[in-house]
Order: sequence, then structure tokens, then C-alpha cells
Amino acid sequence: MLSRLRPMLVKEFIQTFKDPRMRMVLFVVPVLQVIVFGYAVTTDVRDIQTAVYDLDNSPESREMAARFTGSGHFRVVRTVSTDAQVTALMDRGAVRVVVRMNRGFGEAVRAGGRAPLQLILDGTDSNTTSVVLAYAGQILEDLRFKPLVRGRAGTAGAGGVRLVSRAWFNENLESRNFYVPGVIAALLAVISLILSSMAIVREREIGTIEQIMVTPIGRAEFVLGKTLPFLLIGVVNVVVVSLVAVLWFDVPIRGNPLLLMASALLYLVSMLAVGIFISTVSRTQQQAMMTAFFFILPAMMLSGFIFPIANMPVWVQWMTYLNPLRYFLVIIRGVFLKGIGFGLLWPQLAGLAVLAAAMLAFASLRFKKTVL
Repeated sequence: MLSRLRPMLVKEFIQTFKDPRMRMVLFVVPVLQVIVFGYAVTTDVRDIQTAVYDLDNSPESREMAARFTGSGHFRVVRTVSTDAQVTALMDRGAVRVVVRMNRGFGEAVRAGGRAPLQLILDGTDSNTTSVVLAYAGQILEDLRFKPLVRGRAGTAGAGGVRLVSRAWFNENLESRNFYVPGVIAALLAVISLILSSMAIVREREIGTIEQIMVTPIGRAEFVLGKTLPFLLIGVVNVVVVSLVAVLWFDVPIRGNPLLLMASALLYLVSMLAVGIFISTVSRTQQQAMMTAFFFILPAMMLSGFIFPIANMPVWVQWMTYLNPLRYFLVIIRGVFLKGIGFGLLWPQLAGLAVLAAAMLAFASLRFKKTVL
């Protein structure tokens, strides 16, 4: 088998690497994409454009505005004095939040009573608005222990309880640490799926499929010969983009790198098998490309990369078990951030192994039906 498979592998490598542009696409573009998407894909909200609407103009109201700017999340870009200015700024999208303090704010603070504070937010992007509200809530919560008036302990003495939170695995709550491993998994899926989806159909278009069919190579060997070159290319990409994540973005890798590589092998085989199957049912490379994209979009949406699977309807959650990306996202994030091992990740590894074996079998059977 090896003697028949070796010429097939040599042919595939020569055909893949003979074009310098293809080498650029395979090894340079993934690195650039990880860097670009690593900066772009983040839910952290910084430098929130803020306007201060201070009708009281007291030391307490100015201190309240300073608390917002000193938090590091809000950046005051305008100071307004009328409701019309607030409306104009919101309509133009010039600010995302307006901090309004009415007359009597400082007097109410000094008297120890209730001092109403109004936050006017642009709710167009509900996710960003929720984050802004959380930041503002933290600032207001801190007032219980760092009051605007010295010597007044707010309500801290009422119960004597203060919440101190600590996050495991991602201590600074950097969303980049969560999303960069997901970007790696998504890029590997796109590259491996597109390359393998055109593997067999390309032979048919250029007229070499008949020459291959008259050789002694078997159908399973043919599918394996089409898969192994892209698998090796994928392994190289896994190493390179993982180094970019660790060295460029400072994403910690707390788990076993060998477990990550073994998981990546299963993941690549499953995605390549899907691509080979697409290649067997397509007649042209354009058809293969379009079919691959029709698979990629649902795979992204149903993987947990963007939307939590637990929030999906139950029948959709069952569909996600057919998605290799779903399993690998759990593995790569678990290895990078949590440092968990095989004892906890074996269900995901088993799912990848089953999908890889099933899709390779389907691709071999389909190849038999359509070519021989």
C-alpha cells in the first residue's frame, strides 16, 4: 500500500506547491489573518465616547464625572448643557453614553440622601450597551466604599459585606484570550475545507482522473492520498498560528501542547474528510467552492464560536453534534486557558474521531459510486 501511496503523495505536494502564490496562501495568509482577526474579534469596550450633562456643577458632580473618566473605560468627548445637544449627539452617534446630574445632586450627596444619576445610552448595539452598563454599575458600586464625600461610608456599614470577585482561567477578563483560540480553529476549518473540497474535482476538470483510475491504487488509498498532504499542511499551520497566539497576543497555553496537536490532527482529518466528500459530489471547482462555503457558515454559527450553544433551541443543539468545529473549540480553549487534559476532553476527542471516520467512509463510498 505504501509503495502505491508514495507517488500519489509526491504528486499532490508538487501540484500544491508549484505555484508560489499557493505557498503564500497556505502559510503566510493564515498568520496575517490570525493577527488581524485577533485584534478585530473582541468584545472588550474601551474609550467609550461619553458626554457629561452636569446641571449641578458642584464639587460632588464634578467628582462623579471624574470617577467615570478615571475608570479607564469612559472618555469624555463633550460637555453639554441642553437636552437638544444630547439629542443631536445621540442622533449622530457621536457619543455612546451621556452622564446627567440634575440640580441638587451635590446637596443630596452631602445630606446622605438619594442622589439620582441618569445614564442615557445608545442601545443600537445591545451587547455593547450591556457592557457599558456593567462598567457603570461597577463605578456606582464602588461609591459604597469610596464615597464622594470624605468620611461618609455610604451604606457599607449597614451590612459589612463587600463582594470581591476573582475570575479563574482568564484573570483579566481579556476577551482576546477567549476569541483568539476560536479564530485559530475557524481558520483551520476554512483552509482545510476549501483545499480538500477541490482535490478530486480538480482532477476531473484537468482530465487526469482517468489516468489515476487506471493505476493500481485503490479507492481508499486515493482518498487517503488526497487527504494526507493537506493534513501535513494543516499541522504546520497549527504550530505556526499557535505560536502567533502565544508570542504575539500573549494568550496563555496552560495545557499539554502534545494533546493540542493530537486533537488538531483529529479535527483536521474530520474537516478534510468533509471537504473530500464535497469534492466527490461536485462536478466543477466552482460548485465545490460554493458547497464548502454553504457548510462553513452554519459550522461557524453552530459551533459556539459566536453564540453560546446553551442558548440555542434544543433541536438546534442536537444538530451541533454533527459539527467538528464544536468539539475542537472546547478542546483548544480548554488546553489554552484552563490547562485541562484528556480526562475531561475525551468526549470531544471521541466525537471528532467518530466524525472523521464516518466522513472518510462516506467519501470513499461516494467516490466509488460516481467515478468507478
